[in-house]
Amino acid sequence: MTDIEPDATVDARGAACPGPLMDLIGKIRSAESGDVIRLLSDNNQSLTDVPEWVEEAGNELLALDEHDDYNAFYVEKV
Repeated sequence: MTDIEPDATVDARGAACPGPLMDLIGKIRSAESGDVIRLLSDNNQSLTDVPEWVEEAGNELLALDEHDDYNAFYVEKV
């Protein structure tokens, strides 16, 4: 488990693909550079989609915490 304190959390648990990623993108767009956004998702496709988008968009995936029934992605806006 990470000890990163996010500036905001997007709880997309229960959302179908591509909902979690779209929610994250929306939050990142309104964030300041250096902000850390935590995305909570129980959609397994997020394990592929989020890291790919983060790299393409030029942001940084700081951590991924895998829990029993969801994953927490920590993304820093660059």
